[in-house]
Amino acid sequence: MNTKMVLRLNAYILLFDAVAMLLPIFVALYYQETAGFAFLPAMLLSLVIAIPVLLFCKPKNKDLYAREGLVTVSVAWIVMSFIGALPFFFSREIPNLIDCFFEVVSGFTTTGATILTDVEALSSCLLFWRSFTHWIGGMGVLMFVLAIAPMAGGYNMQLIRAESPGPKVEKLLPKANMTAKALYGIYIGLTVLEIVFLLMGEMPFFDAVTTAFGTAGTGGFGIKNDSIGGYSTYIQAVVTVFMLLFSVNFNIYFLIIARKFSSAWRNEELRMFLYIVLGAIACITLSNFRVFDNVGSAIHHNTFTVASIISTSGFSTVDFNTWPEFSKAILVALMFIGACAGSTGGGIKVSRIMIMIKALKREFSVLIHPKSVKMISVNGKKIDDETVKKVSVYLICYLLIYAASFLIISLDNFSFETNVTAVAATLNNIGPGLAMVGPVGNYSEFSGLSKIVLSLDMICGRLELFPIMILLLPQTWKKY
Repeated sequence: MNTKMVLRLNAYILLFDAVAMLLPIFVALYYQETAGFAFLPAMLLSLVIAIPVLLFCKPKNKDLYAREGLVTVSVAWIVMSFIGALPFFFSREIPNLIDCFFEVVSGFTTTGATILTDVEALSSCLLFWRSFTHWIGGMGVLMFVLAIAPMAGGYNMQLIRAESPGPKVEKLLPKANMTAKALYGIYIGLTVLEIVFLLMGEMPFFDAVTTAFGTAGTGGFGIKNDSIGGYSTYIQAVVTVFMLLFSVNFNIYFLIIARKFSSAWRNEELRMFLYIVLGAIACITLSNFRVFDNVGSAIHHNTFTVASIISTSGFSTVDFNTWPEFSKAILVALMFIGACAGSTGGGIKVSRIMIMIKALKREFSVLIHPKSVKMISVNGKKIDDETVKKVSVYLICYLLIYAASFLIISLDNFSFETNVTAVAATLNNIGPGLAMVGPVGNYSEFSGLSKIVLSLDMICGRLELFPIMILLLPQTWKKY
């Protein structure tokens, strides 16, 4: 284990955390809010820890292998979540430290689950920080560090692979830092574009920025108690489009920029994602025809909700908890499917679902024709057995974590529907579930133990399970 390199990278994360807090301080100054002072001790603590490490911990060996990459990413997300929670605690606007941790983990992991019963009671600077954590976590903070301060050693892809969602992460460009810059460039460009479209709909600037942050990270923290429900149909439509855009693999946008339009459209995951979205909208609209006054309103709200759930954003315009059971069943299925690999969305990912369906078809074919040789391919490229095995292991690990989390939070004695969807909504980084944790509900009634478990679920879901699980293995810490 290259411990010094792990410590140094985490020091960079703390430094980034401290610098990021300058923005909500500027917001506090603009709105003349005393809550801005709560960021100062959090920044000071970050600097006190980070600066000595950067000054005195200078590793001779700067190589990062898979083990160091996984450990670095998992530790970084836990540490930055704790530091990020401190302004809420110091301001006393969220007086319980576990609640503060839950809220900020939900922000950084782009989940959008909340313990707040009155979001609008928060000061503007904390509302901004809450939404900004979505934007930071959407593409990944280590991705940002690599983009602006690439490390020597030639193994930076280990960090990108550990932090990026999906069964397989590839370089877009020859160097890892070039890949990070390209991805962040696309991410920033889409965010700015959404802000412009929202401003065109006469949305206030502060609302537009925070909403764009929540959409870009597919997180869903709103600054209003009714989420997006109180805004115009135009603004809701813009958010719908951008939730779907941020759910798509960013490699597609890279291909479009490179004018490889045919290659972008031939992407099987993209086509399957669109088919799922359109099919879900059609089925829910048929089920919900009595819920809304007219067909136009039904299509609008159904499309928004489907986009919100499959992108794992969690914004809402209506209380889908009151919809027919068939519609809610489809939404729960979308919670598990999630967005595309390489996007800012959560869930199991469409690519994994697609690989497992193809693997299942191959197994059936081999059962019928034992001597046949069937290969699995995606986008014309062969998927090796190692990738299929990793997907299978991921799903097994996913089910074990889901079952354990469900059993633990069931100690709080809430309804089965609440517990099942609470774990699904946090492990898949969605936010709202059904029943008590529906779009008009929250997680405030859960016990401290349940909130910690659900917080860990959020981190596990954002980091694709393995980085967090690797911390629990004794062999991770052995010297070889």
